Amino acid sequence: MSERSEHGEPRTQQESRQARTPLPGTRGGPPPGGPGAPRAGASRPGPGGAVPSRGAAAPGARSAAGGGGGGGGGGEPEGVRRADPAAGDGPAGGGGAAADGPRDGRAPAADEPAAADGPRDADDRARHVAAWRASTRVLWRSSAERTVREGLTALAAGAAEVYAMDSPVDLYGDGPVAELERRTAALLGFPAAVHFPTGTMAQQVALRCWAGRTGNRTVALHPLSHPEVHERSALSVVGGLRTVHPTHEPRLPSAEEVQELEEPFGTLMLELPLRDAGFVLPEWDDLVATVGAARERDAVVHVDGARLWECGTHFGRPLDEIAGLADSVYVSFYKSLGGLSGAVLAGPHSLVEEARAWRHRYGGQVFQQYPAALSGLVGLERELPRLPSYVAHARTVAAALGEGLAAAGVPWHRVNPPVPQTHQFQVWLPVEADAANAAALAQSEETGVTLFRRWFPDGPPGMCRTEVTVSAEGLRWSAGDVGEAAAEFARRLP
Repeated sequence: MSERSEHGEPRTQQESRQARTPLPGTRGGPPPGGPGAPRAGASRPGPGGAVPSRGAAAPGARSAAGGGGGGGGGGEPEGVRRADPAAGDGPAGGGGAAADGPRDGRAPAADEPAAADGPRDADDRARHVAAWRASTRVLWRSSAERTVREGLTALAAGAAEVYAMDSPVDLYGDGPVAELERRTAALLGFPAAVHFPTGTMAQQVALRCWAGRTGNRTVALHPLSHPEVHERSALSVVGGLRTVHPTHEPRLPSAEEVQELEEPFGTLMLELPLRDAGFVLPEWDDLVATVGAARERDAVVHVDGARLWECGTHFGRPLDEIAGLADSVYVSFYKSLGGLSGAVLAGPHSLVEEARAWRHRYGGQVFQQYPAALSGLVGLERELPRLPSYVAHARTVAAALGEGLAAAGVPWHRVNPPVPQTHQFQVWLPVEADAANAAALAQSEETGVTLFRRWFPDGPPGMCRTEVTVSAEGLRWSAGDVGEAAAEFARRLP
């Protein structure tokens, strides 16, 4: 098969634009046994279960992937303080999971009130943000809803609890930025880490570095993964990389699918959780087997861990054990930890040093980033310990939502996955997105309760989808509160 379509576009990129999440419960939806359930015949690790983690990758990457796993140990450096995890919300949004920006060929993200989140003009956006800000009951709040004064005040207060405010600001990545790198590497069990202004840049750099080390510029990843849907084909256009898809099912690829992929690839990229399929995760044994299958094919494994922070509840394992399956991991600080912006790529020393060089080439060597770095440090101290409670309560909210919509007589709806695996999940309805948005906004303005934010058309005509996030504000909702809010929303649907 030619690598290019009749339009001159890389075939895999064109296919990624056409990919859509199959409707939950329909053909092509999650198989029995959950999103991570492999097909019959998928391999399993033997007794003991473990597959070789970083360092046991492709021959061209072994030396780079070596090194100890406990990076950044030792005492706190000068200028660092520890915050009370039970203190107030972080400086940049109170523990919300921010949504992504514009998508290629897909509706914008559902929860983020910034311009990219869907409102068509400034007046529409202002009306939505005003309604969300005025609501007395919400499931989460975003930093983008704050005024400049509120954001700066909160950042100054939070930063004072985690870093000495009389310390110098950073210059090209030292000071608080270096401290954020050190703490992240230690949490993930890697010897080194490098800060990037965006996750898009971090991920492109990671994958092109691995391509150079393995000698193979092909990346195997899911067609709904972030680089395929949200990054304007940057892997091919900027990085000269090529992508292939082990599966089109709305879940991570199984070991069998990785083993049976027809062509060689240098890197397997796994997004944990797979956001556009419903924030879904595989079962632990399936993930171990998939990683093992990549190793058997002499490939390295990179994890898109933008939301890795909240995966521990589902896997029942600490972050360093989850990250330890991979050769490198990228994490975000604004999606789950309430930070202002920024990302970190963690991996072996040699990869991180090469990534620093590419960061400079990509224009990411920023003069000062201390506000973002400080907000990330606050997020690690305050929000990270709270995430398990958000995940647990998201399951209560999801169940109550389903029951409330059914009791209100909504003819068809889907909560996907039915039992959330993180603190985020999808809801699907058989109505036009404009009608669902009108109902959600009217509920916010008339009752002071914001259950849903933005709905977007997806799937067949007449279908729409939203994303639901549960964080600190959501812990105040009982199942009864959710059911009542669902009934109020349904009453406003056509």
